[in-house]
Amino acid sequence: MSDPAHVFVLYGNDEYAIAKRLADFESGFSDPTSADMNTSRLEGRGLNDNELNNAVNAMPFLAPQRLVILREPSAKYTSPSSRKKFGEFLAAVPPTTKLVLVEAVENNKREEENHWLLKWAAKTGEGVKTERFMMPKARELPGWIIAETKKQGGEIEPAAAARLAEMVGENTRQAAQEITKLLTYVKFERKVSLADVELVSVTTAQGDIFALVDALGQGQGRQAQSMLRRLLDEQDAFSLFGMVIRQFRLLLLARELLDGSATQPEIQQKLGLHPFVAEKVVRQARGFSMQTLENIYHRLLRMDEQAKNGEVPLDVALDVFVVELVK
Repeated sequence: MSDPAHVFVLYGNDEYAIAKRLADFESGFSDPTSADMNTSRLEGRGLNDNELNNAVNAMPFLAPQRLVILREPSAKYTSPSSRKKFGEFLAAVPPTTKLVLVEAVENNKREEENHWLLKWAAKTGEGVKTERFMMPKARELPGWIIAETKKQGGEIEPAAAARLAEMVGENTRQAAQEITKLLTYVKFERKVSLADVELVSVTTAQGDIFALVDALGQGQGRQAQSMLRRLLDEQDAFSLFGMVIRQFRLLLLARELLDGSATQPEIQQKLGLHPFVAEKVVRQARGFSMQTLENIYHRLLRMDEQAKNGEVPLDVALDVFVVELVK
């Protein structure tokens, strides 16, 4: 049975899951030629109203529906009046167009409850569907890895899933890539074991992030730069950046708990960390002041925004970040 909705709101902070869902929408066209002619991909930042109107209201070519993907409408519609007008526009989207809105929303109950677009979708109801894609928390990631392995046609032992979760942090895209690599290694003939993960997977990924942060904390500029460049040679800049952000977020939270006289077991429990990871996080957090960690984290968030806006390439921004931090 086909989905009666023709306006979809995909929201969350799991970019990998959202990308997979968008691929599902794009695979709905049977003819690749008509797919290109019937698909429009737009960005909210800098969006022209006429461009959106033309994309949404154009008639499909040799297909029952057009597909329009609009990322980050909140970047375009910032005022209550513009959002109200946009809601009226959405209510008039013709059934010959499937409009998919993609909005970044953090895993925060209050942010979800108060988000203007989600409120509009809940109020509108008919013809509109919301889909939530949130990154699994650290304690949930081993289960996510087991489920993703099954989706890819294989199996993984719980201990192996837990170890892989330690390596990739909360990066689901990196986890999925490593699962594919591991299943290829075992030829889909048996369960992926802990030994397989230690042998084949990114055994240096999370460890190298810890080592990089150690070098930064100790002011070892040359070592930190060398490690960063090697990591950038080995993996995607955005995957690496995600691990860096996660690491400093953990350090920030751990430092706050340490300042509140929390013990390592208490920090491990509150942050949902494996003991192996908790020990390293606590040790590193002791090497930074709360003010320094807050400044670093805010700097990383600005870098993320600049990279997404195309202002500064992420690999360049990371290099500058390391140089400035060890001055």
